[in-house]
Amino acid sequence: MHFTAKTLTTLEYDKISEMLAALAPTEGAASRARALTPTDDYDTVILRQRRTEDAKRLVNAKGYPTFSAPESVVPAAERAYKGAVLSPRELLDIASLLYSSRMLRDYINTDKSFDTSVDELFSRILLSGNLEDRIKKSVISEDLIADEASAELADIRRQIRRSNNKIKETLQSFIGGNRLKYLQENIVTMRNGRYVVPVKAEYRNEIKGLVHDTSSSGATLFVEPMAVVDANNELKSLAAKEKHEIERILAELSASVGDASSVISVNYHTITEIAFVFACASLALSMKAEMPVITTERRVELKRARHPLLDKETVVPIDISVGADCDTLVITGPNTGGKTVSLKTVGLLTLMAQSGLQIPALENSVIGIFDAVLVDIGDEQSIEASLSTFSSHMVNVVDILSRLGPRSMVLFDELGSGTDPIEGAALAISILEKAQSLGSLSLATTHYAELKAYALDTPGVKNASCEFNVDTLRPTYRLIVGTPGKSNAFAISEKLGIPKDVIDRAGELIAGENKRFEDVIERLDTDRMKMQAARDEAESMREEYEHFKSAAEAELKAKIAKSEDEIQKSLLKARQILDSARASSEFIFRQLEEVKRAEDKETRDRLMLEARESVRQSLREVEDMYSGMKVKEVSLDEDYKLPRPLKVGDKVYVITVGAEGVVTALADKKGLIAVTAGVLKTKVTEDKLRLLDGKTQYKQKKQPSPGEGKVKRSIVSDFRIEVDVRGMIGDDAWFVVDKYLDDAILASVPSVRIIHGKGTGALRAALWRYFKCDKRIKTYRHAEYGDGDAGVTVIELKH
Repeated sequence: MHFTAKTLTTLEYDKISEMLAALAPTEGAASRARALTPTDDYDTVILRQRRTEDAKRLVNAKGYPTFSAPESVVPAAERAYKGAVLSPRELLDIASLLYSSRMLRDYINTDKSFDTSVDELFSRILLSGNLEDRIKKSVISEDLIADEASAELADIRRQIRRSNNKIKETLQSFIGGNRLKYLQENIVTMRNGRYVVPVKAEYRNEIKGLVHDTSSSGATLFVEPMAVVDANNELKSLAAKEKHEIERILAELSASVGDASSVISVNYHTITEIAFVFACASLALSMKAEMPVITTERRVELKRARHPLLDKETVVPIDISVGADCDTLVITGPNTGGKTVSLKTVGLLTLMAQSGLQIPALENSVIGIFDAVLVDIGDEQSIEASLSTFSSHMVNVVDILSRLGPRSMVLFDELGSGTDPIEGAALAISILEKAQSLGSLSLATTHYAELKAYALDTPGVKNASCEFNVDTLRPTYRLIVGTPGKSNAFAISEKLGIPKDVIDRAGELIAGENKRFEDVIERLDTDRMKMQAARDEAESMREEYEHFKSAAEAELKAKIAKSEDEIQKSLLKARQILDSARASSEFIFRQLEEVKRAEDKETRDRLMLEARESVRQSLREVEDMYSGMKVKEVSLDEDYKLPRPLKVGDKVYVITVGAEGVVTALADKKGLIAVTAGVLKTKVTEDKLRLLDGKTQYKQKKQPSPGEGKVKRSIVSDFRIEVDVRGMIGDDAWFVVDKYLDDAILASVPSVRIIHGKGTGALRAALWRYFKCDKRIKTYRHAEYGDGDAGVTVIELKH
């Protein structure tokens, strides 16, 4: 395998490695990115590519996982295994690693909707029991161990707080009252870990105690009063106990880390690998890169490929194919036209693909596996080594020819340049023939007309050219495979200001054969550009047609689906109405059967009332269900006139159908306009249509049927506020009163009088039993004295 440092540097692979490292979420993954190199093992390349693709899928589905894997954790765990006590910082780093391990397991197992090639990596992560929780519970920061780390530590710190408070309370007597004049300042401070007060030197004997320090001027002595010596001693002892307990806690945690050292090591390396894979995915997403088709064939077919180090918004994509129908590609064209960039793009994308990185090209691009990518690009002349431009190129060529094989790719930039053109062209052809005979895949840039002719005449060799716009003196950077290019030196020179007579003389000096060859190339290039323009126009029209076709089909499908949905809704509503009517009739029959089975008259009367009310309620529910159907009704307005003449496509409201529709044909000889309303097609006169222009809205307005209006008017005009049922038996009287109350409700009468007479009171009692259960009645009572009193019942109705 020959992926030399020179090849990697020349093709700027190291810059891709740095871009990858910058996206790595851990230090270990960044180091892994910088050490990444291409491989010629097919299975390894496929595995790397699949992992990168699956990591992209996971990022799109779940976002990025949490990573934390400090490089220091593995050496720390190994030291702990050998018995060393770890620092709080090292323990916190290990807890962070264990937390990341747990989060990564949760990440891959939560909402798992598809299997990936990285599942195997996630499955390597091991859990460490409660070690993470113990460390986090015990170690708060690099400088602080929690009281909860142990019961002993918590007790020691309680004693320290009590001792501190005791000392401060004692010392308060020294910084106040009569002793204040002995102090330099009324403060309590510390020296050598013991509480002291600043005493003026002249009052040394006034405060008994131990002198721990003196100010630089000698005017102040820092004295520990004898009253707090014992307390300070106790505090010192407690501090020593605290330190010893902290060391014991750290040692205990370190021992647990040592026991889990293998878990920590495995998790570190696994997390580093997973982090590296997700860094590859991040790079692909940032480049808008895709996974190429990896093949064992010796070929490269790039579609819409972009150089990854150029601005992806401005770089011109190229299409290039070599290895399928030719194994040597000769690229010609003017300087700064993109020839070298095309070479570098092919070489760099090949290296990236064999490293497991996705490439900025269409996903159906194809890249083969090569065991060597050899390059001669750039000018490496050296005065110190006595190497000219030509010599430096030949030194590279010698090294390349010694390494070439049947699975090699070689890139030559300006092959044979830097010497006599005739000799240089002959040498370039000979080198390409040698590379072809060894089975290598070759790409070479040149300005030599001899190489263009060689590519036209030789099987397995093709021309390609970088397009150049002579009118603007700017390259288009498009690579055209199959057509040789012109250097355009005369046209460029003339545009830049070289006198025309000089240009004409230069043209005369060109050999006739070369001139004819260049003219043929120019005509071919002109014809090609015309054909390309026509092809682009045809492609644009095809895309426009496909877009229109797709939109029309989608609209048609939507309309069909909407019509089918409306039909289904109508069928469902009809079925519901039918079912409700059937249920209502069955319910009525059941109520009647229960009334018939009642033995005593009083029970029968009560059941009859309840049955009547239940039937009414059931019928109301059916009516509500029917009225819930959204049938749009518009009251006829004889004075309505269309605001403008109708045209095909207008949305209208069809009064006869009660639905919105679309005008499909204007009025015929009979004055009938064709309208489609959903699945219904009809013809109506203009006065049955209302134009829906987006502003006018027709609100639902329920109109009573003709029969309903006549009945209501008849009831209102004939209604009397009293009814006489004297001489009837209870059931017959109630039959008359029941209907009378319905008429009263319809006539909106607030109260009515029922004349039943006094007699034995049996008829009144029977009616009152019905009144008691009737929900139409608000109150009922005897009439006033002199107005019928006990022989008449006055009823107030609910409305």
